[in-house]
Amino acid sequence: MSQLKLLSAEQIAQHNTAKDLWIVIEDQVWDMTDFAPQHPGGAASEASPSTAIASIIAELQKLSSNTLATMLPHPTANKKMYNRMWFRPRILRDVKNVDTSCRIGGIQCSLPLFVAPAAMARLVHQDGEKGIAKGCKERNIIQCISTNASFSAEEIVEAAPNHPFFFQLYVNKNRKSSEALLKRVWDLGIRTIFLTVDAPVAGKREADERVKADATLSSPMSGEKAVNDKHGGGLGRIMGSFIDPSLNWEDLKWLRGQWKGRVVLKGVMGAKDTKRAAKEGLDGVMLSNHGGRNLDTSPPAILVLLELQRVCPEVFDKMEIYVDGGIRRGTDILKALCLGATAVSIGRSFLYALNYGQEGVEHLIDGKTENAL
Repeated sequence: MSQLKLLSAEQIAQHNTAKDLWIVIEDQVWDMTDFAPQHPGGAASEASPSTAIASIIAELQKLSSNTLATMLPHPTANKKMYNRMWFRPRILRDVKNVDTSCRIGGIQCSLPLFVAPAAMARLVHQDGEKGIAKGCKERNIIQCISTNASFSAEEIVEAAPNHPFFFQLYVNKNRKSSEALLKRVWDLGIRTIFLTVDAPVAGKREADERVKADATLSSPMSGEKAVNDKHGGGLGRIMGSFIDPSLNWEDLKWLRGQWKGRVVLKGVMGAKDTKRAAKEGLDGVMLSNHGGRNLDTSPPAILVLLELQRVCPEVFDKMEIYVDGGIRRGTDILKALCLGATAVSIGRSFLYALNYGQEGVEHLIDGKTENAL
């Protein structure tokens, strides 16, 4: 067996053209030159990697075992919790004709699933959120647009005309800016906003800080730009600096004055806050711990769903309950529905699928359907 050759980040970074393209996956170097033209995402996206790739590789090589120990361990708990839940199958039921369609926020959908708001999708594929929108329209599911999307809401909606969307809102310290954004969203025909309440300040994402941010990145709706400072290059911290940390329950009056549509609180993590949301007349809550990346060891959403059934089951009759985090299979969706959820949202998996553009998004949605039926 021949001895493996160790290559430096500088050597790998030299192979970044359409005629000579290398990538690194799990410490192994792959020559993608011949495959790039056949890639469903397009040869251009393979042949024109971000200028940040070389620096990312270099930074990752610096990670020591001590550094790895500081990475958030919690995101995996979301997924593992579903594996600890078992079905109790019932037999001799007529399942010849199965209908997965449902209504989410008053909108008819093909599945009890929508795309969670995820920032800067263009980092994955040149079509970014527009590619997700096109795939969602073809499969009739809803996409929730992020305030920190890499395209404007207008561009994303234009990519999938006559298709419904939700919008996720981070409240700006400059309330006038949020008011103007809400008006733009309303004028696009969007009638449901998801108000993010679990990230008044950025989480301590230590692994992110150790990777230099691409200074060319910017968000057209929030106006934030990526920079590297003395703390590092964590995009969540840097591009979330506009978020108002003073946001509280009293501010719902201000929001209701600016928005006449449905309001869902995104990032609820307990029964008490869910009961308060119902009392305040909210249209729904999204149980979520922000992918386990904002407050480490905050509870997985599926556990909070169980808590609601035990502590305050009456809330299920008062508003819609959505579950986010750790959902990887159609059976995970089914488990959430069995426990009372209206629908679930998925973010990370759609970003992975977006590597293959619209085709990847459609393939992911098809897969969720097939492995749940």
